[in-house]
Amino acid sequence: MGHRLSKIYTRTGDAGTTGLGDGSRTAKNSARVAAMGDVDELNSLLGVILCEDLPGEVRELLVGIQHDLFDLGGEMSIPGATLLKPTQPARLEAAIDKYNADLGPLKEFILPGGNRSAALTHLARTVCRRAERMTVALAAEEAVSDAGRQYLNRLSDLLFVLGRWLNKAAGGGDVLWQKGKNA
Repeated sequence: MGHRLSKIYTRTGDAGTTGLGDGSRTAKNSARVAAMGDVDELNSLLGVILCEDLPGEVRELLVGIQHDLFDLGGEMSIPGATLLKPTQPARLEAAIDKYNADLGPLKEFILPGGNRSAALTHLARTVCRRAERMTVALAAEEAVSDAGRQYLNRLSDLLFVLGRWLNKAAGGGDVLWQKGKNA
């Protein structure tokens, strides 16, 4: 990066616009900036999850995903750019299959919860779904890579499976929804 961030504040965004990676400027409330912000929030939340005591293989997986999300954010910051490869969503599918193989079939809806790392992973899933919705909204206005949209879709599925898996790995299980429990 060299000296790219030698000055943190520039005042160039004071009027409500932000610079994109190609040098153009866009409104801070645009679909592009909202999608980039949601991907950044998701990446930050994965950083929080990585502060938890996690199995090494899950830690390695999540760190790799953080790098992918940074690539996706970079892709979004440069209109027309493609940084994610078609193999990246497929890599998530392999991880889904691996972790889901250890779990029993779902017969009920589950609540986000259980142990802390699992609950945080479920929270990350919901942020990922929002990032996906904003990316789809952006794609309705401007070109977005297929791999980027697919990646977020697969990632939310993976985070759901990892939430379940982390509960099981900690000796617990799914927190099942009970319809009308407090009726």
